[in-house]
Amino acid sequence: MVEQPLPAPRRDEEPGDEETRPRADDELSSRIFTVPNLLSFLRLAGVPLLWWALAARHDSLALLVLVVSGFTDWADGKLARLLDQSSKLGALLDPIVDRLYLVVVAVGFAARGLVPWQIIAALVARDALLTVSAAVLRRKGYRPLEVLYLGKAATFALMSAFPCLLLGQLDSPVRVLASALGWALLGWGGAMYLWTAVLYGWQTVATLRTMDKPSSAAEA
Repeated sequence: MVEQPLPAPRRDEEPGDEETRPRADDELSSRIFTVPNLLSFLRLAGVPLLWWALAARHDSLALLVLVVSGFTDWADGKLARLLDQSSKLGALLDPIVDRLYLVVVAVGFAARGLVPWQIIAALVARDALLTVSAAVLRRKGYRPLEVLYLGKAATFALMSAFPCLLLGQLDSPVRVLASALGWALLGWGGAMYLWTAVLYGWQTVATLRTMDKPSSAAEA
């Protein structure tokens, strides 16, 4: 069953409404130096290393960076819940690092001819479109759209596909199986990734059409 987009986000409430309708962001900590955030910073430091490894054709190193990134991405979410260390910085940093890895891997693979440019262009265009729609909503005084779990699943599939495709380039006894699995995950994840763009676009248009005027605070 295809997951439907969540209800459209409300505009920022007038001063005084916070007590009755608190924002989810207000429940997050402002701490910076937490274990999950340190893992996110570690992942961020791996972005230029991954780019260099792909450009220099050090595929074993690139594969290692991707595996470590995937593990730390899973671990920081788990630790944030277990240690009660969810933070505003973590909520902002984690998706940004995910997008950086996706763009670096996608462009690096396309530049080497490992993945067709048409696929990469579609994925990058999807992220660019969502970035523009988020800026429009913010300018109009709306809260960011809620993240769809389908989008998370799509990102997970894509970030699992690229290590498999890279493993398929190495001299390994499982290269054929890894390559086949990588292409399957790329097709499945790519289709979900693009479909979520349609869902987010529909939700954005519905939000802009049905809501009242921006609050005075948002217009200022």
